Amino acid sequence: MKKVVLTGIREMQMTTTPEPVLLQEDEVKIKLVSIGVCGSDIHYYSEGKIGSQVVEYPFAVGHECSGIVEEAGAGVTHVKPGDLVVVDPAVHCGHCDQCLSGRPHTCRNNRFLGCPGQLEGCLSEYIVMPSFTCFPVSGKLNPVQAALIEPFTIGVYTVNLAELKQPDASAAIFGAGPIGLSVLLKLLADGITNVGVIEPLEYRLKKAKEIGAKYLINPEKEDVEASVKKQEELLVDVVFEASGEQEAVTNAVKILKPGGKLLLVGIPPSAQYTFDMDLMRRKELTIINVRRQNHCVEEAIDLVVSGKADVEKMVTHHFSLEETPVAFDIVEGYKDGAIKAMINFS
Repeated sequence: MKKVVLTGIREMQMTTTPEPVLLQEDEVKIKLVSIGVCGSDIHYYSEGKIGSQVVEYPFAVGHECSGIVEEAGAGVTHVKPGDLVVVDPAVHCGHCDQCLSGRPHTCRNNRFLGCPGQLEGCLSEYIVMPSFTCFPVSGKLNPVQAALIEPFTIGVYTVNLAELKQPDASAAIFGAGPIGLSVLLKLLADGITNVGVIEPLEYRLKKAKEIGAKYLINPEKEDVEASVKKQEELLVDVVFEASGEQEAVTNAVKILKPGGKLLLVGIPPSAQYTFDMDLMRRKELTIINVRRQNHCVEEAIDLVVSGKADVEKMVTHHFSLEETPVAFDIVEGYKDGAIKAMINFS
């Protein structure tokens, strides 16, 4: 089968490898149909690592995907050959303290598609996964929508963690990439419409406005704190940081009202942030770190199926598997108005 692997910093190569085979009764073999290029994939592409997770070449990244079940093990009952499935890329063990306490996303033995030292990614024609990672969506979603469920689940989980109880709650999102837009889609689906988006790229601000952001701020042209105060005199209840930038974190602390919440979902290149602890303490802010998603796949699917969240609005580019290096170059460089690029097999 065809497979695309990283061979060095900003270097990718198409290879041919044997198709994977079922080794366990609970496994399924999946023929990939659509794959999303994620920001974490780009970190591995441009830096060769995310924090302590370092690529050993050659290595295939990729974890946002949908596909058709081609073969199912004898113990598989909820999916069958021919089904279009959403693939949850996280394979948890089910027996560690984290899994048993309802936190499989922080499983002590977690293996994740496209994560160095864990599982090879999905930039290939076929993968084999445990059946519990597969969610059938035939007749409900198209392949692109199905592949976008994975990033959307992060937005769903992030907003759920914020626990916004009032529909008039005020929120701000730093970053209008796929995760920031996923947060926006979930907020709007929940009826939270008082949402501002802070983003330096004008084309991404335009997309946020198209999706439904109430107001837009370009931090390279405006003072973020002053601009937010024009919209929200008392400042905002919650900030979602989806850019991974230090400046965004600094501004987030400034624009939160006392008792507010800051949710960190972006990945900082340096793996470190600096906080104004004096201001944070005086405001008594709550800081929440977001680790992927937890039990949100089915909710994400339902929101897309119902039409409450149009995830395809994030998509700006489509490529073939052979064009993967071009896709990564465009996404990394924010070229040609790129937000979400998809690798499609048909």
